Amino acid sequence: MVTAHRLNTYFRFTPPSLPACAKKMAAPVAVHLEFGGGAELLFDGVKEHHVTLPSQPEPWDMKQLLVWIQRNLLKERPELFVQGDSVRPGILVLINDADWELKGELDYQLQDQDNVVFISTLHGG
Repeated sequence: MVTAHRLNTYFRFTPPSLPACAKKMAAPVAVHLEFGGGAELLFDGVKEHHVTLPSQPEPWDMKQLLVWIQRNLLKERPELFVQGDSVRPGILVLINDADWELKGELDYQLQDQDNVVFISTLHGG
């Protein structure tokens, strides 16, 4: 009679690895977004947005936030806000009151309760 112990001795059992969908997800991130200097006009005139970004496999970064903003908040004329995968030149970005260039720009990983401000320095004349 073959027992489970003998089978395990002959056939080393290795549990299967977890599928990608079962791996740990990054927690949702609550951020406060502000738009000023005329940029708010692209968002139906709303200057402040309190949003919670959903869980996803990797932590949220600024590049992913810009895509999320385009898909969920931006109402018109995206060419005045984004260029390629970044903000358009002339849009000042502050993360927690510091220039985003000091934080790593698109690579900055968002933290819960971050304050991100977009200020347009472009003015018609």
